[in-house]
Amino acid sequence: MILCLLAFLTRPAAHGESRPPATLPMNRPLTPSLSPIGGEGARRAGEGAGSWNASADFSQRLARTNLLIYLNAKGHALSAKSVRDWQKRRDAIVRAMQEVMGPLPGREKRCPLDVKVEEEVDCGDYVRRFLTYASEPGSRVPAYLLIPKSALNRKAKAPGILCLHQTHSLGQKVVVGLGKSPNDQYGVELARRGYVCLAPAYPLLANYQPDLNALGYQSGTMKAIWDNLRGLDLLESLPFVKRGTFGAIGHSLGGHNAIFTAVFDERIKVIVSSCGFDSFADYYGGDPGVWKPERGWCQTRYMPGLAKYAGRLNEIPFDFHELIGALTPRHVFVNAPLGDTNFKWRSVDAIVTAARPVFELYHVPQNLRVEHPDCGHLFPPEMREMAYKLFDENLR
Repeated sequence: MILCLLAFLTRPAAHGESRPPATLPMNRPLTPSLSPIGGEGARRAGEGAGSWNASADFSQRLARTNLLIYLNAKGHALSAKSVRDWQKRRDAIVRAMQEVMGPLPGREKRCPLDVKVEEEVDCGDYVRRFLTYASEPGSRVPAYLLIPKSALNRKAKAPGILCLHQTHSLGQKVVVGLGKSPNDQYGVELARRGYVCLAPAYPLLANYQPDLNALGYQSGTMKAIWDNLRGLDLLESLPFVKRGTFGAIGHSLGGHNAIFTAVFDERIKVIVSSCGFDSFADYYGGDPGVWKPERGWCQTRYMPGLAKYAGRLNEIPFDFHELIGALTPRHVFVNAPLGDTNFKWRSVDAIVTAARPVFELYHVPQNLRVEHPDCGHLFPPEMREMAYKLFDENLR
């Protein structure tokens, strides 16, 4: 039996950041790992919801900075020497996410999409459709669909991209050119490059106000994930869209929404996150005031269950170190500006450093990339161009 005393964040604290405790003992086993979400299971991720175990104890967790440690069926900590070993750690990460977000829905919510087009506008080289789709019984998601005319006129199918918006009073309008926010119009720019883009609304923002309690959700985050998975189903249903290989891009709220969604659905092969995260332990320097109910990450539209971890952030069952690792071996591009006062770039670098060994285990270290433009909480043109080239290289 291997006794485990695993180090947590040990890097020097960045300016304005708090430094968490150096170590956390682990003397109780977690629930044994179950099958990973991947392959065909990722295509219908909701059907794997039974892999979540609500009774699992995540109060004493594996170190977020050493992702090549996993627990075997007996709860012993071992070093991952293979991709198969790592999948056991990944399974635990996915379960931990659901401990906070609530369980991923299953087949009972996979109803017909029943797409209804409310408006169509000719935008020159692409068509913009405003539509709604049924992501589950009793819930319709408003979204914009941008279709390049080249996709409509050619026999060859175009790649599809999920374009996720930031926290904005206009919601999904900002990514399709209707929000007077030029740095957020990546839906328009990608449509002009030949991509079919779906921009769904985020729950409890702008024109989308689903009743989360009535629908059975513990968090707006999980509702958004499910809506996005059904959005991929919608893209796959279109005769002019390539199936099974998609991109996801988002700024700020959209940046972490893209990551959360991609963990649960491996149809997303390229993930672009702009100003989307830092470590929970580093968020606003660990200020306890932002971990109160309806503040920061603890708002109903995000993850209200995080409020119970105020003052003990290192006990949150998962962090972005693990989420970025869980995206392996896919392509991940991170925009982390030097002047972002919301999500700090030093914390992002620590997360990428922790996740990189997983990419190395898969022999694809080049698939994880982070850039630090000298600007504030923005997705500047040069960063967007890098992201678009990554899509071009891997989705066409």
